[in-house]
This record gives sequence, C-alpha cells and structure tokens, in this order.
Amino acid sequence: MGDVYKALADPTRRAILDELADRDGQTLFELCTRLTMKHGLSSSRQAISQHLDLLEAAGLVRATRDGRSKFHYLETAPLRGLADRWLGTPEKD
Repeated sequence: MGDVYKALADPTRRAILDELADRDGQTLFELCTRLTMKHGLSSSRQAISQHLDLLEAAGLVRATRDGRSKFHYLETAPLRGLADRWLGTPEKD
C-alpha cells in the first residue's frame, strides 16, 4: 500500500492517471502529448517513462505490448482499496 501513496504524492503522476482515466490505453507518445497540451508539463519522454514505471510498480498502471507499441491502462483496484479503508463499504439494511 505504501507504494500507492508514494505514486500519488507526485503531481505529474496524478496528471498521468487523470489522462488515463480520461482515455485508457495510451502510448508514451500520446501521454506526453496530452500532458504537454492539457497540463503544460514539459517533462522529457524519459521522465514520463520513469513515472509510468513507478505507477506500474504501485499497481496503478498496467502496460501491454502490441508490436512495437506499449499501451498503458489505469488500474483502479489499489484506489478502491484506499477508499474502502476509510470509507468502508455501505451497510445493507
């Protein structure tokens, strides 16, 4: 669980998750373009790739390869775990 908190602590990584929530299954090139256009982030492709590696290690992003392209997908299970920890599940009447 600690990796999730570390991953969410950085604003660039949160912006990456925002972009994947907006449109899942993006390549590194697409993510870099959207981060520059929508968030004004001018991080290098290498920096964004390192952020994606950290998000993947925390279980927040899943990556798959198709030929030469690598597509990134948002994984919401760790976020649900955080919400369930403090918000719990609704009681049934």
